[in-house]
Amino acid sequence: MILAGDIGGTKINLALYDWENERVEPIREDSVWTADYESLEEVLTEFLEEPTSTESDLDDESEDEDDASTKTPAAESPLTAACFGVPGPVLNNTCRTTNIPWTIEGDKLAEFLKIPNVRLLNDLEATAYGLPLLKPDEIEDLNPNAPSPPPDGNRALLAAGTGLGESLIVWNGKDYQICPSEGGHADFAPNNDMEIELLRYIRTSYLHVSYERVLSGPGLHLIYQFLRDTQKNEPTWFAEKIPAGDPASLIAEAGLSGKPDICKQALQLFVSIYGAEAGNMALKALAMGGVYIGGGMAPKILPALQDGTFMKSFLAKGRYKRLLGKIPVRVILNPQTALLGAASVAAGMTA
Repeated sequence: MILAGDIGGTKINLALYDWENERVEPIREDSVWTADYESLEEVLTEFLEEPTSTESDLDDESEDEDDASTKTPAAESPLTAACFGVPGPVLNNTCRTTNIPWTIEGDKLAEFLKIPNVRLLNDLEATAYGLPLLKPDEIEDLNPNAPSPPPDGNRALLAAGTGLGESLIVWNGKDYQICPSEGGHADFAPNNDMEIELLRYIRTSYLHVSYERVLSGPGLHLIYQFLRDTQKNEPTWFAEKIPAGDPASLIAEAGLSGKPDICKQALQLFVSIYGAEAGNMALKALAMGGVYIGGGMAPKILPALQDGTFMKSFLAKGRYKRLLGKIPVRVILNPQTALLGAASVAAGMTA
């Protein structure tokens, strides 16, 4: 039995698998809110503990006391390996996470889980391992006119969610090598007057303005605040909604509907900057094998990614527009891709 996890700044996905060589459905899985816990060990304790019988269970004569539903898979078959995608740089199998106040150590987790070892991956590294496992209907093409990618072409991966993750997937002559990256924290580069004003606005609060400050859930809210404060076009009815909900989700949903206009503008600006950074990644990796857009936000704003704004910015690289036009750009629709990637790595640890 293997344990896989996708540890996000907002949500944590965990699953148990009986995985040998190919993708299989999880035996058991769960998702929880990260902020409800103080450590990964606390999350794992809750996930792995064996369910206890309730008084009503004991009174039910039809209940078979050997029923598998009263046992966890972990109790029936001990863990042999575990792998977790984590939100931050992994150095010496340890991660001080970027957007949550945790330090995650693979060796300590192995001791906690009573297994030989636990491997930590950067969350985008885990997603990259999951890419080969995706089914055709789990990917949406934003550049359908691009030719089929070569089997040995480099790839790039970026994903906006709680933060902005990036990874390079490089062909080394024999196989693909996944290169973790913290490129989301590189300097935000505005491309027009509006984006220059956005940079100036954000610099009143942050000395260093990274792409993550803009391309993330909090970043979409920040773009909205910029438009609100500079264009004075926030309707009162929508302003009253923001404190009571998730700002990024509310803004994205309203932006897709086109009302109010400030949300439509915020979403378009977000998507334009997203396309530009995807183009930057394509150039840096010479990603003829494709650029992949992951994370929790992309499937939710898919219509906005498909309306041409994203690809217009992606291609706007001067003399390299024609080259970029040959690169496939694909949105990952399966939110469990990082979990699948971590599971495949864990399965390989037992081979």
